[in-house]
Amino acid sequence: MSRIGEQTRGATQASVDSPRDSTERTAVPPSPPIDHAAWVRAAVARYERPLIVYAHRLTHDLDRARDVVQETFLKLCLQDRSQIDSHLAEWLFTVCRNQALDVVRKEGRMNTNTLDNTPNPIAAPADPLANPAELLERRDQAQRALDHLETLPPAQREVIRLKFQHGFSYKEISRITGYSISYVGVLVHLGMKTLRARMAVPSG
Repeated sequence: MSRIGEQTRGATQASVDSPRDSTERTAVPPSPPIDHAAWVRAAVARYERPLIVYAHRLTHDLDRARDVVQETFLKLCLQDRSQIDSHLAEWLFTVCRNQALDVVRKEGRMNTNTLDNTPNPIAAPADPLANPAELLERRDQAQRALDHLETLPPAQREVIRLKFQHGFSYKEISRITGYSISYVGVLVHLGMKTLRARMAVPSG
């Protein structure tokens, strides 16, 4: 089990095992159902990796990114499942983003390149069934796209990644970043237009 999984299990178990006297039992709402811990563990299993990748691109520090994601899941332990289950991914990315930017601000490293791309330390594995020549071509195209993505303004990079890598809608991206839905659309449009134009130019 990951360090985050152990921490979150401890936090959720503590909420169940904490002693209360008879007065508190009548005044405080009942503890979350026992499956709350299982819900948190399932969220960790599904979202820990993409959140670390996302936080790493904001903090440029893998250890800091892991700490940010751990804090995000610890906060999840304290939430009412019924209030966020329908938009869990959006909630997690929003909290993770705010936490990461807060870390960067506190450490005095916030600048125009904070929403930057850095090499992915948790890269996806290659398709073992792909033809070697096809695989090389895919990698070349992907690397060219990443190279061009790095040249876009930070806000365009972030919304394009949230849209196409993490699969969020414009509305969800708006809630995560704080940008208006229309502005998210503009950023995606401008960024993709630039990328297509640059990808159309032969490399070499």
